[in-house]
Amino acid sequence: MFNTTETEQQVAEFLLQIKAIKLQPNNPFTWASGWKSPIYCDNRITLSHPPIRTYIRQQLTKAIQEKFGSVGCIAGVATAGIPQGALVAQELGLPFIYVRSKPKEHGRGNMIEGDVLTGKRVVVIEDLISTGGSSLQAVAALREAGYDVAGLAAIFSYGFDIATENFKAANCPFITLSNYSALINYAEEHQYITRKDVEVLREWRASPSTWGVEATN
Repeated sequence: MFNTTETEQQVAEFLLQIKAIKLQPNNPFTWASGWKSPIYCDNRITLSHPPIRTYIRQQLTKAIQEKFGSVGCIAGVATAGIPQGALVAQELGLPFIYVRSKPKEHGRGNMIEGDVLTGKRVVVIEDLISTGGSSLQAVAALREAGYDVAGLAAIFSYGFDIATENFKAANCPFITLSNYSALINYAEEHQYITRKDVEVLREWRASPSTWGVEATN
């Protein structure tokens, strides 16, 4: 059975342990969007650690089975969702496809790669959810291609309200193995960060788009 609390804590531990997540409240990162952020997450690093890779594959599989029931296909979101999705598809014995961020510029011009099986009930796999934009772009492409999208599963979410709103507007349920709140709680408890750091991290979480601006003024 999929244990939400236990899994959230275990995944948080793993991501901090292998530095897939880095916390730098005093030396923030700059995201591609231009946001300043005290956290950076690269879940691709989990692929280089077989025990952690296996745990994530198994927990994603359990979560999908409990949340979405029977599905006929797994779809990964390019690029980081591709290997995670392929692992889950292998575990479930299901067909696998992946969705590009835009149609291929040569050849057949595909946006969805693999044997497109119209009408299949599909779960989308993503490594990380921030605002949900790229994930929901993939969902829209799959629906346009004739798939019945049951929902989306990811390793980690920053827990932004805008993501929840975007998924709700798209009528696409989603689940994640861990999240920002669970991570910060674990990091403080196990002394990865100080109480002062926690305050900064929670301030950022409350207003990520303006936190960077305020921090530089």
